[in-house]
Amino acid sequence: MNSSLRAIGLWLARRAENLAAAMLAAMFAAFLLQIAFRYLLGLPIGWTHEISVVLWLWLVLFGAAFVVTEKEEIRFDIIYGAVGPKPRRVMALISAFALIALYSISLPAVVDYVTFMKVERTSYLKIRFDWLFSIYIVFAVATIIRYIWIAWQAMRGVAPDEFDPTKASSGV
Repeated sequence: MNSSLRAIGLWLARRAENLAAAMLAAMFAAFLLQIAFRYLLGLPIGWTHEISVVLWLWLVLFGAAFVVTEKEEIRFDIIYGAVGPKPRRVMALISAFALIALYSISLPAVVDYVTFMKVERTSYLKIRFDWLFSIYIVFAVATIIRYIWIAWQAMRGVAPDEFDPTKASSGV
């Protein structure tokens, strides 16, 4: 059972990476199209800029919710790397509880604002703003769930991995 859940999770993680890559490719294609139309044909088009901005917004929030792992998140590495497993667990608990509280408190207002934005549309593609901003609700819920899991692990005695500066990367 546990191994099949892990396999499903890994499959979903790969699909999230595929979707993020597709968004990046579409954004890049729109960017190139915008350059070609503006500088080669002398016909500036606005929808390419709009789709690039929309895809960037979705890429960042979708990627933060489903692609970037907890190890790849930004930390105060000087402090975090200087302490042992128990203080790292305490730091993980404090940050998890703070983030769970902040996102949970703000979630009703966020949902209210996003649903209110159905009255507005983008200039060129006429995408309703509630659809455009709905990714933030998904991001907030995914972040709450992620930090509930991190807090649960820390309360069970599992300390977050020690920071290894020799393995630091951009997260990509």
